[in-house]
Amino acid sequence: MKLIVDRLHVTLDRNPILRDVSLEVGQGDIVGLVGPNGSGKSTLLRTVYRSLRPAAGVVRVGDDDVWELPPRAAARRTAAVLQDTGGNTTGLTVTQIVALGRAPHHGLLGRDGAEDHEAVSDAIDRCGVRPFADRDHASLSGGERQRVLLARALAQNPKLLVLDELTNHLDIRARFELLDLIRATGVTTLAVLHDLDLAARLCDHLVVLRAGTVAAAGPVLKVLTPDLLADVFGVHAHTERHADGVIRITYAARPLARDVDPRGHPCRRDGTPAAIPPPGAPASDQARSPK
Repeated sequence: MKLIVDRLHVTLDRNPILRDVSLEVGQGDIVGLVGPNGSGKSTLLRTVYRSLRPAAGVVRVGDDDVWELPPRAAARRTAAVLQDTGGNTTGLTVTQIVALGRAPHHGLLGRDGAEDHEAVSDAIDRCGVRPFADRDHASLSGGERQRVLLARALAQNPKLLVLDELTNHLDIRARFELLDLIRATGVTTLAVLHDLDLAARLCDHLVVLRAGTVAAAGPVLKVLTPDLLADVFGVHAHTERHADGVIRITYAARPLARDVDPRGHPCRRDGTPAAIPPPGAPASDQARSPK
């Protein structure tokens, strides 16, 4: 199903957090939410999966406003996979965690039927967690736990996946494996991603938030222009699609011209000195990707 967010306004303690935010995620597309810290990305996700009611605006999944649906009906439409906080899941097996995804279909106290068992088994296989399906969830690595959380979401058979920094704290191999899993689901997806390189690899389109408003939206190469990267993220960078089809971002080591202290010396945005490679430094020192 398509996701439509139309003229969304969100306030917290009377402070505006999101202002007139609109976006669209087409059927089966993956749209990434990116932006500086505090720009409103996670707040927008919370509104989409009904954790935070908006002051104004509409969130539609398919033809229905999610805030007009009964809670269980809305939960059957949208599955949220949030950051793994290492909560206490001791004593629950991986299979039991995945089976929690069926709760919106029959309630926490309902009995699992053949359809539920099939959905859980299919999600376990799709996310590659069968080898440790009987293990205690708390004993797994961070990457394995994230796979399990994605399996729980897929067991829900949602029409929309909402992902919040799913790849945080994972090593690079685990990140790529998880991105491949997300892409293979074919489910309409809205994802907050902190790493722009990963966002460029995964997403069909990007929405850039800045101070609670949409700064840009569209295909990756049209959004992540040098001007936008400088204006919104404060970095010198350019984006290109390589011969292998992968979009990569190259970051310059030098600070932006406006990042200078009162004496004209280069500095970071917090005012601390920023080193500039000395003249004649090797090219590898002149540009790098952030760690």
